[in-house]
Amino acid sequence: MRIAIDAMGGDHAPGLIVQGAVEAAKEWPDTELLLVGDTVVIEPLLQGQKPANLQLHHTDEVIGADDEPVKAVRRKKGASMVVAGQLVREKQADAMLSAGNTGALMTTGLLVVGRLDGIERPALAPMLPTMDDIGVLALDLGANMDAKPEHLLQYAIMGSIYRSKVHGMEKPRVGLLNVGTEEKKGNELTKAAYDLLADAPINFIGNVESRDILQRSCDVLICDGFAGNIMLKSMEGTAGSLLNYLKDAFGESMMTKLAAAIMLPRLRKLKKKMDYKEHGSAPLLGLNGLVMKCHGSSDALAVKSAVRQARTAIQGQLTESIAAEISGK
Repeated sequence: MRIAIDAMGGDHAPGLIVQGAVEAAKEWPDTELLLVGDTVVIEPLLQGQKPANLQLHHTDEVIGADDEPVKAVRRKKGASMVVAGQLVREKQADAMLSAGNTGALMTTGLLVVGRLDGIERPALAPMLPTMDDIGVLALDLGANMDAKPEHLLQYAIMGSIYRSKVHGMEKPRVGLLNVGTEEKKGNELTKAAYDLLADAPINFIGNVESRDILQRSCDVLICDGFAGNIMLKSMEGTAGSLLNYLKDAFGESMMTKLAAAIMLPRLRKLKKKMDYKEHGSAPLLGLNGLVMKCHGSSDALAVKSAVRQARTAIQGQLTESIAAEISGK
């Protein structure tokens, strides 16, 4: 297996990206990792500790967080993100991952890696945390702001295959994000999508409400990118505010500090549940190659977790399975 890593993308690039790649290379010696970026900057960060299965692929252009995605991908042919996508397209890598500009990565996926035949819109599919630690795969959470019912159907099929191939679920439950659980609830998009999902070769359980997601009311959550991204940001904001409130509350007095000491193991467990670093990355499903989007603030642990996810997806032949299902072969 060969995995290309965009060393220059992300808030903590290249330092923590390189560190995570080194740790992943040591953990999985059967996987070759290609660090794509400026070797003049990367080599000193290795500090002489370069595993045999970690290779450097030099390029000195970078797509920044503020770059306009389409223009950047078309004009910066030598950008680390674009070069990593080219490696996947040319089958020199089985997967790529990046913590860089999300829009640019989506554009790289579409223009460089390319879509699978039959897929109209690739979808961003991160894992949402749940109280039982199993999580919910949600798509689309931001790759496409507008969607048609047929797009939601494709999301459902791809999401089901991902949970089966990567997470080992035999019949993942697919739910449609809605304002109520009744069949006729929602807007025109969800009403039309409901009928398509009900007739699809998936384990569709109907509409689900966002308030039930943390209790894992389904295994695969389907929605358009606009509603999905709003839900994701709301969950992230709520989790962050809750943890900050608890931190302040437990520091108010000696009594609360003693209570915090007693509750510390449980609080750490709660923080871990909500920590994106534990999930690593989100795949862009529907592309003609495996493309993983890491959180912009990814640290070494997140990069290592992303490599683990990519390995599992490659071993499970995720892209090939989606292609076969969509084409009907």
